[in-house]
Amino acid sequence: MPAKDRLFGRLALNHPIILAPMANASTPALVAAVSNEGGLGSIGAARLAPDAITTAIREVRAKTNRLFAVNLFAPLPVIVDAAKIETARRLLEPYYREVGLDEVPAPPVKPPYCFDDQLSAVLDEKPPVVSFTFNLLPVDAMRRVRASGAMTIGTATNVAEARALEEAGVDAIVAQGGEAGGHRGTFIGPFEDSLIGLMALIPVIAGAVRVPVIAAGGIMDGRGIRAALGLGASAAQIGTAFLGCPENSAVNPVYRANVLDAADKPTTIVRVYSGRYARMIRNRYVTEMSAHEASLPAYPVMGALTQPFMQAAA
Repeated sequence: MPAKDRLFGRLALNHPIILAPMANASTPALVAAVSNEGGLGSIGAARLAPDAITTAIREVRAKTNRLFAVNLFAPLPVIVDAAKIETARRLLEPYYREVGLDEVPAPPVKPPYCFDDQLSAVLDEKPPVVSFTFNLLPVDAMRRVRASGAMTIGTATNVAEARALEEAGVDAIVAQGGEAGGHRGTFIGPFEDSLIGLMALIPVIAGAVRVPVIAAGGIMDGRGIRAALGLGASAAQIGTAFLGCPENSAVNPVYRANVLDAADKPTTIVRVYSGRYARMIRNRYVTEMSAHEASLPAYPVMGALTQPFMQAAA
């Protein structure tokens, strides 16, 4: 059976469209709306506490009886560099003052919850699809997801990652092109070597693995979907194009307007927000902080330092 038919049959899709699991932007209403229209909605649960994950899944289920996905960030080693933390706090001070905040807080010594807590919350609710990015899932975590009966989807930015994901037993692979918004999913090799354009990435990954391939990165309309399918993808994963939907109440109007009007605005891939490389609009903060990028702590420590400032700025 062709890969596209296998994906459509298992996900009960009417359209080859998957909502990208945008953390803080994939509201339950939006997830359910996409699934109800015959696509696959995805909950971006990576930044949610376990109880919030439970609530989000139940809210989606209250709004749709169709399939949906829950996405998590695969666990990564946490590197605590005291010197880089203090440098980042010093650099962030003027931005904090500008939005009316006091001293830049120190990052928490221990996160309030861990990946295992999040995964347990997800699996307790038995969602039909579990997707992940940033890395392979730990072997035991992958075993638990598969034992739950959920379909698994991982993210690859190059052929080596796609092969590793297939060997780990995923059911489908998201091919994340260099144009993609949000965080980069690279976990094998430097991220700079994996900024391959989507239309070049799709056929090489589709030719290297047997599982269905889902295209992600810069797809905004039907023309992009058709091009991706023609190159070997079974579906397209789309994020930015859904930011303007009325069901997406989590995104403030100013941010939404800036993103949707960004066609001729320069974007760049930097790690000045969370500590992990992500595509961002080149605003004043991004431009100024990029000059100090090498001195900033890694993910998720940098994200803990910037989160209060970003929330206040919003």
